[in-house]
Amino acid sequence: MTAKEKYQNVLNLGEKMNVKEGRVEEQGGVLRVWGTVETNYEKDQMWDAIKAIGGANPSDIVADIKVANPGYYTKHTVVKGESLSLIAKHYYKDMMKYKAIFEANRDILDNPDVIHPGQVLTIPNL
Repeated sequence: MTAKEKYQNVLNLGEKMNVKEGRVEEQGGVLRVWGTVETNYEKDQMWDAIKAIGGANPSDIVADIKVANPGYYTKHTVVKGESLSLIAKHYYKDMMKYKAIFEANRDILDNPDVIHPGQVLTIPNL
């Protein structure tokens, strides 16, 4: 199996994310990938996919993933039944980080307990 075949799920994820300026080369059993994703969250997703296949420190892939909008972690559109604490748990694995999301969205939120479906929230970098 080639490194490209091994990491095909990562390449598919990159296509799904519409990676810009993407390049892929394989040389000497090492896959080299370049590209720019939209947010830090997408970059983390790419690295999580790489590590899921190659382990914590894979030696058969080198990735240079740049971020187009590094000023925030991602944007999130609220759906029915969500709360800031559930959103914080999803992105940060810590429900108590809801305060950071609330503070980053004070321009559209008055109360951390009141959010509405369809609102687009900025999820800040921590």
